[in-house]
Amino acid sequence: MHEPFVATAETPDDTSVSDVEPTPSVTTGVSSVDAVIRAVEPLDDLPVAEHAAVYEQAHDALRRALDAPADA
Repeated sequence: MHEPFVATAETPDDTSVSDVEPTPSVTTGVSSVDAVIRAVEPLDDLPVAEHAAVYEQAHDALRRALDAPADA
């Protein structure tokens, strides 16, 4: 029988949260898509209850970007 997996959020004692470098933004080269990516990046700072609204806005914006005619 396997032991159940337990996720932990351990941080080494010598590393504070402020010492961790932020992950660089992902870019696609498509400005409208890159704007959506930047809009969802601060989710870590928002209460979980607000995440759904941000994702819904991001989804709508991505749909508009994908439905738009390609730039020539």
